[in-house]
Amino acid sequence: MLFRKKNKKPAFDPKEKKPVIRCSICTGERAAGFCDLKSGRFHEIMLIRDQRDLKSFKDEYGIEGDIEEIY
Repeated sequence: MLFRKKNKKPAFDPKEKKPVIRCSICTGERAAGFCDLKSGRFHEIMLIRDQRDLKSFKDEYGIEGDIEEIY
């Protein structure tokens, strides 16, 4: 196959990254991902449309509790 889809999910290390939800003030769009603690760079993982998507993100990466929202 010439083109393959990469199914490798990014590694989550709580010492290097923290889970955050980036919210758009204008459109209300929400995206879940990880923020690098050293550089502050955001890496988007998935779009959050409802509570099921948020629960799926938390379950996939083993995150408990509330996630900080950034704007």
